[in-house]
Amino acid sequence: MISLTDSQKIGMGLTGFGLFFLVFGMMLFFDKALLAIGNILFVSGLSFVIGLERTFRFFFQRHKAKATGFFLGEVLAVLIGWPVVGVLLEIYGFFLLFRGFFPVAVGFIRRIPVLGSLLGLPAIGTASIAVAGARLALI
Repeated sequence: MISLTDSQKIGMGLTGFGLFFLVFGMMLFFDKALLAIGNILFVSGLSFVIGLERTFRFFFQRHKAKATGFFLGEVLAVLIGWPVVGVLLEIYGFFLLFRGFFPVAVGFIRRIPVLGSLLGLPAIGTASIAVAGARLALI
């Protein structure tokens, strides 16, 4: 069992609420307020989970400058009044930032009984192999 500190539990809740507000904001035709709240909660939750210093180091590494620019540029685009453009920028930045984590997540999901069998389906299995193989190509 993984033991979490109280601040990490709060961070998990904030991150979950942030993702909820982001999805809910997209479902309500890209509502600017919900998208902005979702971004603030997501980033603050991430900083609670891994710590402020590690969050700062994660986002502001030299090789992740482009990804951080897209991810944080989304907040500016939403606040200016272009939520659709902002969400597209955020999705691209999110995939650039967290692309090293996707193979780990796919490997974890393959070990879960029901979800692992879903990854064995032809179309989904091909996509999951491509995601896992992308990490191997980067090494």
